[in-house]
Amino acid sequence: MNHAKRLRTLRRHMAAAGIESLLVTHLADVRYLCGFGGSNAALAIGRERASLFTDGRYTVQAKQETSGAKVVIAEKSALREACAFLATSGVAHIVFDPSSTTVADLEVMRAAIPSNQRRGFFRPSPTSLVADLRMVKDAEELVRMEEAALLGCRLFEELLPKIASGVQETTIAAELEYAARRNGAEGMSFATIVASGPRAALPHGHATSAAVPRSGFVVLDFGVILSGYCSDMTRTVFIGKASDAERFAYDSVRDAQQAAVDAVIPGVSGGEVDEAARSVLREAGLAQYFTHSTGHGVGIEIHEAPRVAAAQTQVLTPGMVITIEPGIYVAGRFGIRIEDMVVVTDQAGRVITPASKALIEL
Repeated sequence: MNHAKRLRTLRRHMAAAGIESLLVTHLADVRYLCGFGGSNAALAIGRERASLFTDGRYTVQAKQETSGAKVVIAEKSALREACAFLATSGVAHIVFDPSSTTVADLEVMRAAIPSNQRRGFFRPSPTSLVADLRMVKDAEELVRMEEAALLGCRLFEELLPKIASGVQETTIAAELEYAARRNGAEGMSFATIVASGPRAALPHGHATSAAVPRSGFVVLDFGVILSGYCSDMTRTVFIGKASDAERFAYDSVRDAQQAAVDAVIPGVSGGEVDEAARSVLREAGLAQYFTHSTGHGVGIEIHEAPRVAAAQTQVLTPGMVITIEPGIYVAGRFGIRIEDMVVVTDQAGRVITPASKALIEL
């Protein structure tokens, strides 16, 4: 990853916004900008140099992973020392991201500088500068993300023979997660969702000790972290033989999902893509059961900008990676969701999770 280039790009945006110095504390942003993946970090960015502050646990790791910034091992608080460093560097102010800075963090920041310097010194950024940069992936990021996505598809195919009536949801999740680790995943992108029968109507139905029923849908929503980047996909399978009504519901969700994928082209908004999915379900008489947004950005974190939801005006541009995941949830009966990762290209959306979306009956 070319972290020096990312820092140069960020500095151009800082200069355009009149920002002298930027304090980055959100760990995903820190990793994006300099490569450091530890659990404690503050990245102080000035007009000409950047310094990464962390603690003694990461003395070796920080030097191995960090590029484009000087590593400073703090004696006490990395955040406090980063602020003190900036305060003595001659800058008139420090800008921070209010979306990732807690009240407690802000108190630490203020306590790090002399009281006569505090007034107006810390300024919230009107926009999330780093998050905006992270929305558009470069070529190396896209390679890593496609590898993670394809691993997820292979895991799904290998998991299918292990899904059966009577098997606990947690057993299915464990099989999936063990296989992910065996195939090189650093971890799961989020808590694996395995929701069967009536529990499939829970959009975030994390795996429980409940046994898969003799007949019904099973929603499988999972992702892996590979080379620092997340994947995310959902497939819904059926145990037994689906009724005509169940098949109609499944086909409607699949058609809605495909309509949204087809709507992904540069220049359209997230709201327009969301409406493409929602309109299909509306025509099928199922829109009332679609209770969440159509998708989200994904990258170093499982949920990133942009959002793909009603009224979202953010325009899609080449290099963005989003999910398309409409679903319906009929309380007490069943749920269905189908999700792909889609790269926005110069002309259209390219699906990078090519696992079958045909209704699989087990």
